[in-house]
Amino acid sequence: MFQNICAIPLDHDLFTQAVHPEEPIVSVGLSSGHVQTYRLPAGASDDDDETLASESGFGHIETAWKTRRHKGSCRALAFAIDGSQLYSAGTDGIVKAADTATGNVVAKIAVPLDPTSNAVDAPSLIHALSPQTLLLGTDSSALHLYDLRALGPKANSKPEQTHHPHDDYISSITPLPPSAASTSGFSKQWVSTGGTTVAVTDLRRGVMVRSEDQEEELLCSVMVSGLSKKGSSVGEKVVVGGGNGVLTLWERGVWDDQDERITVDRSPGGGESIDSMALLPQGVGPGGKVVAVGLGNGALRFVKIGANQVIAELSHDELEKEAVVGLGFDATGRMISGGGRMVKIWGEASIYGHQEEREEEEAENGVAGAKHSRDSEDEDSDEEMDDSSDDERPSQKRKKRKKGKGGKQQQKHGILGFSGLD
Repeated sequence: MFQNICAIPLDHDLFTQAVHPEEPIVSVGLSSGHVQTYRLPAGASDDDDETLASESGFGHIETAWKTRRHKGSCRALAFAIDGSQLYSAGTDGIVKAADTATGNVVAKIAVPLDPTSNAVDAPSLIHALSPQTLLLGTDSSALHLYDLRALGPKANSKPEQTHHPHDDYISSITPLPPSAASTSGFSKQWVSTGGTTVAVTDLRRGVMVRSEDQEEELLCSVMVSGLSKKGSSVGEKVVVGGGNGVLTLWERGVWDDQDERITVDRSPGGGESIDSMALLPQGVGPGGKVVAVGLGNGALRFVKIGANQVIAELSHDELEKEAVVGLGFDATGRMISGGGRMVKIWGEASIYGHQEEREEEEAENGVAGAKHSRDSEDEDSDEEMDDSSDDERPSQKRKKRKKGKGGKQQQKHGILGFSGLD
C-alpha cells in the first residue's frame, strides 16, 4: 500500500507533529522544547517547482526553520485553519503562535494555572477549530477556548470559556462536520476523549453529553463520514483508539456507549496501545474508508471501516519499537509517521515503486546524487540550552505508551533525502 521514501532523524524524542493543511509542510515538537518545520518536495508526479523537486520529481527536504521554542518539552502542535500560523504548547505553560513561513512568534498565551495546586497546568493538546477559535486541553482535564482575534505579543492568560468534559487529561479532539444549515462552514461541536470517556462539547452550550465509563484508556479519535446508512445509521462514525489495541466506533448522535469494536492488535498480555490515527484522503490507498493506525510498538496498521478488518501492516520503527505518536497525510497524499527520534515519509507503492526502479538503474551508472539544504534558526534559538526536559518521555503523557531507547537509525531509502537520492 505504502513504501518508505524518506526518513528524517531527530536529535530528541518526538512528542508531537503537525501536517500543513494545504502545502507539503510538516512540523515537529520535541522533548527538548525544539520546534522544527520541514518543507517536503512537491511530489513524485509534480516536478514544476525546481527549488523543491529534482528532475525525477523526488527532490530534497528543506529545513524551513528550527528553534528552541519552549523551556520545557513541546507537548502539542497545530496549524491554523489556513496554515498561516503554527501553534505550539509546552510544559512551560506557554502557547506560542508563529508565522509558518518564518517561525517568528506573533502571539502568546499563558495557560491558566492548575487551581488545585496553583502550579503549571501542562498542555496536552491544541486544536484550531476555526479562524476565530483555538481549543487547548490540559493535564488537569481543563478545556480552554480562546478567541484568536484577541491574541497579541503579550501573553494572554484569560480564555473565553473553560470546560471540564473529562476527569483525566484530554487526549484527542475531533470536530464534528458542520450541519447543512451552517453559514460559516466551520465546526461548532467536537468530540473529545479523556481518561475512559467520550464527550461532545458545543461552542455555545458547553459540554452536552459524556459517555459511560469504557473501562479502557481512550487515546485518539478520527471522524469517518460517507458510510452506509443502513437501519438507524446516519453514515457518520467517530473512531476511537484505546490503550488495549481496540478501535471503538461511535455512531454520531448516539454518545452514551460505543456501537462496534475492531481488534487491531492481539499482543500477548493485552494489545498494544493505539496512540495515533489518520483517515486516508480520498483517492489515496485501496478505496473505501480506511484508517491508518499507529501503535505503541512502532507498528502501522490499516483498518477498513465497514468491513471492520485490518487490511495491511507496516512498521515505523522495527528496531527500537518506539510508539507512533504522530500520523497524518500531507497535501500530496503522502503519509507522515513520527515516533522515537524519527519522522518517516511514505508514498503509495504504485507511484513510487516504478520511480525507484528507474533511479536504481541510474545510480548504477553514476547518475544519481543528493541535495541537502541549510538549516535556519529564529530568535528563540538564543535561549540557554537545558536538556533536562529530555527526562520526560512521551510514555509519561499517555499511560499505556511503551518506552524505548529512542536511538537514531538509518533507513533503507536514506536520511534527509527521497528515494534515489541517498
